[in-house]
Amino acid sequence: MDFFQKALATVGIGAAKVDTRLSQSSFVPGDQMTGEIHIQGGNVAQDLDAIYLMVATRYKRESGDSTYYAEHVLARHQLAERTVIEPQQTRVVPFTVRLPEETPVTVHKVPVYLKTGLDIPGALDPKDQDYIQVQPHPLMTQVLSAVEALGFQLVKVDCEHSRLGILSHPFVQEFEFRPIGEYRRHLQELELIFRLQGETLDVFLELDRRARGLSGLFDAAFDMNERFAHLQVTPATTGDLQRRLAQVIESHAR
Repeated sequence: MDFFQKALATVGIGAAKVDTRLSQSSFVPGDQMTGEIHIQGGNVAQDLDAIYLMVATRYKRESGDSTYYAEHVLARHQLAERTVIEPQQTRVVPFTVRLPEETPVTVHKVPVYLKTGLDIPGALDPKDQDYIQVQPHPLMTQVLSAVEALGFQLVKVDCEHSRLGILSHPFVQEFEFRPIGEYRRHLQELELIFRLQGETLDVFLELDRRARGLSGLFDAAFDMNERFAHLQVTPATTGDLQRRLAQVIESHAR
């Protein structure tokens, strides 16, 4: 019977189970996440080589004429060394890990989730997956509010594959705005990309100008109607943020 139970455990039947429980479910990039990993032993004793916790998301990629979503692990943490989980034993492993500063914001169906796993040699590794909410960092919130105050409406947020090298990951999160105010005469859209580093937020702007006249049509035909700008924001420089954004937008939109 013991041999039969071990054989079943290798394919996940009667094996150990894992459940991650967070102290909260909503965070901002750079936050500390605290919680507990609850491990429930199965019908037989099992060796655990490691307990790991991963922070992951999905981003859009294109291949030929098709589009698909790829998973990317933002961070991987090993939380415990080799041990044994006895039959029906309950073990609780507390943890504190930092949410990466480059974690995307979970708006417009952008997912961020934790994947917890038990590394069991020669067996199907038990796993648990938990989605979390990631709100914009306070500096991001101030930038987004300032852009909306200048007459732009947020229409799309997505994570897309990128070779720009702005972040350490193979994708960027783009916030796409459409002008609904005075900038409608000059711009078709405005896209923002954020890079948070401690108390400094880099804001990368891509401005898509409207084609005007023959020269404008020529530019549009060769994708020359897009311009790029960069703005750096810190807690000490948020007082005149709207004015600075307006200056950057106007200098590139005309």
